[in-house]
Amino acid sequence: MSSPLRELTRVRFLLFTREPEAVFWVFLFPIVLALVLSFAFKQRGVDTVRVGVVQGETDGAWVSALEGGQSIKVVPFTVRADAERKLRSGAVAALVTGGEPVNIRFDPTRPEGETARLRVLDAVQRSRGRTDPVPVTTQVLTEHGSRYIDFLVPGLLGMNLMGTGIWGTGFSIVDWRQRKLLKRFLVTPMRKSQFLFAQVLSRIGFLVLEVVVIVAFGVFVLGVPFRGSVAAFALICLIGTFCFSGLGLLIAARPRTIEGVSGVMNFVMMPMWLFSGVFFSYEKFPDIFHPAIRLLPLTALNDGLRGLMLEGTAGPQLLIPALVLLFWGAVSFFVALRIFRWQ
Repeated sequence: MSSPLRELTRVRFLLFTREPEAVFWVFLFPIVLALVLSFAFKQRGVDTVRVGVVQGETDGAWVSALEGGQSIKVVPFTVRADAERKLRSGAVAALVTGGEPVNIRFDPTRPEGETARLRVLDAVQRSRGRTDPVPVTTQVLTEHGSRYIDFLVPGLLGMNLMGTGIWGTGFSIVDWRQRKLLKRFLVTPMRKSQFLFAQVLSRIGFLVLEVVVIVAFGVFVLGVPFRGSVAAFALICLIGTFCFSGLGLLIAARPRTIEGVSGVMNFVMMPMWLFSGVFFSYEKFPDIFHPAIRLLPLTALNDGLRGLMLEGTAGPQLLIPALVLLFWGAVSFFVALRIFRWQ
């Protein structure tokens, strides 16, 4: 007679192997994740810091010294305002201007900012025989809009809109499917499109409270500036919520288990967590990847939110991020409508 423990163990194992989603997320997804992380954080020796210089404002001798410096990539700018914008966003770690004294602008709250300052000092002093004859001044970024926390808050808002849009929409649908509740809708006169669009509208209903809480905390507690139009900001948040709710519908269109849909959601969101500039500028990745990264919906949302909050970006400059979000949202919704199953 078979042991109950052995039979129960065998049955549970067989049930597990009959769920392809579970097998993938348990065995294959860790490998995929390891490959992605190894690319993002692979050993490259000493990291190169990006240092901006402004043509006409940075002495040519210092540009040459920086180009010959250790692990420094010189990023030239023709307009000072562009250089300042890249410095605030973290695309460059420091900005060097002047002749004698040399002026170094950097954010000490960013680790790469202090690293860049030290490497610039080293390159400048080496160019003069290492006897430190060059007077150097440093200028710490303290004004609101230039700090790391100012860069971070819009990214966290974008990540939160993505998470609530995808998880809040997809998780509940699969939960209803797993509990056989969706089957009951088959006998009602409700259209599939009405059901799916209601899920999007429900997420938009939570949008106001969600955004107000995060933005109010950032502005009034952390001192993050808000320089753009409130109407444009509300519109980009609305489009972002539509986009990620549509992605949530698409992800939840077929999975039958919570485990399966959870894995797909993590798989979809992981590239955006890594590449879309939530915690650090995506411009740190090789230039060849920038066009693809900008096509990610979270990148478009983060760029739009940061432009409005920190730069006061005007409406026309938000057109590309808005179009990227609308494209992802519309395509996801209509594909979900075609492949959605009640059971």
